[in-house]
Amino acid sequence: MTTNNEVNNLTNVASIDLGANVIYTTDEFFAAANRMLAETSAVFKDEYDENGHWMDGWETRRKRVEGNDHCIIKLGGLSKIESFLVDTSHFRGNYPLAVSIKGCSAKGVNDEEFISKKDDFQWIELLEQSNLKGDSKHYFDCNSYEELTHLRMDIYPDGGIARFKAFGTLCFDEQLYGKENVNVTSMRNGARAVYANNEFFGPLKNILKDNVAINMGDGWETRRRREPGYDWGIIELAQPAIIDNIMVDTNFFKGNYADSFSICAAYLDETTDSAVVTQSMFWEELVSKQKLQMDSQHEFDNSYILHNKPVTHIRMNIFPDGGISRLKMYGKFVKKA
Repeated sequence: MTTNNEVNNLTNVASIDLGANVIYTTDEFFAAANRMLAETSAVFKDEYDENGHWMDGWETRRKRVEGNDHCIIKLGGLSKIESFLVDTSHFRGNYPLAVSIKGCSAKGVNDEEFISKKDDFQWIELLEQSNLKGDSKHYFDCNSYEELTHLRMDIYPDGGIARFKAFGTLCFDEQLYGKENVNVTSMRNGARAVYANNEFFGPLKNILKDNVAINMGDGWETRRRREPGYDWGIIELAQPAIIDNIMVDTNFFKGNYADSFSICAAYLDETTDSAVVTQSMFWEELVSKQKLQMDSQHEFDNSYILHNKPVTHIRMNIFPDGGISRLKMYGKFVKKA
């Protein structure tokens, strides 16, 4: 069974940050289903609304008829899924007894049409009905690696799910080839955080999000360095790309922003994540060391880019430590030679 450590380098393709959305549900009386797609950890509040106790997740009413509840999730893009997280945190007397997951591919079908024809699509079983426990995190392997656009989650018979995540990869959109000024380090465009030497306060993958950071915890932040050296992280692009300009954002980082940064890059035909970590020490510099300011967006045009060769991986170096909220590298994807 998949563990938490094995999903760190995968993308949560069911993340609301990627545009994933619950487009249909049989019931969400106590708590809206979209809440369970949030990246933040579920919280408990001793509060009540007009329908009952406020819960941070999706919660249906107590079922008094035959059948079970389900919802349909439109993923952040065409995706391949390796594993799932079903989290029932804070649901103790109101969690479902079991869950199952199916998936289908419906490229180009709008939400209204999909819902009207939802039973006509070919649904693939991704997770057979599996038992759940209250107030617990459950990791499950996905039974298929097909390309998918939608998931159907069934809960048995009713109850609440705090968080749901589907870990995998976004499939590259070939229509991006040849387009100018594309953010090639966007998670939505298939960029992936491979490794960071330190992620004490915030993971590297946060800087690949398209949306503006919501707070300091929504960026990459390392611990305070007490020894010589600097911190760094490696990012893999979906396809080779030529970089034209970049933006580094230190939004919300004031007393703890990275003092400066540089970027190294490489073109690698075939490699593994573990091999990349060692290889990155010898990569060519793409952007030389540049000073940063607190709580600011920093634009670096083509004059800062040291070469225009295609690259597949970049290494973001921050000196000596600290945090940045977003990294955007604009350019164009090119096909592999």
